[in-house]
Amino acid sequence: VKLVESGGGLVQPGSSLSLSCEASGLILSYYAIGWFRQAPGKEREGVSFINNSDDTTYYLDSGKGRFTVSRDNAKNTAYLQMNSLKPEDTAVYYCAATIGPYSTGWYDPSVYDYWGQGTQVTVSS
Repeated sequence: VKLVESGGGLVQPGSSLSLSCEASGLILSYYAIGWFRQAPGKEREGVSFINNSDDTTYYLDSGKGRFTVSRDNAKNTAYLQMNSLKPEDTAVYYCAATIGPYSTGWYDPSVYDYWGQGTQVTVSS
């Protein structure tokens, strides 16, 4: 099983980035997908989530209205569209997959079965 993130980079504040998470070795439609980020010296935090039944989504408060999570099961790929980026969004971004349950919360890293290697997002002028 492999999850591969792509789309990170260095952008100016106010810019947009679209991250992709391509899965292999698993059928993505069976899994809920979480996006996490980790900045230097900080804990990994949940950014966004899309479930595997009806595409219900959740977002970190600071990402609401700016981030959009989606999935294309035919391509076995999930996406995180990030708009109006801020310097505080700078972090390594990870996607993760869980077949469930996630009763302790979608933002709990321990509920995820598989993780990607991460992609760096840097927002700086």
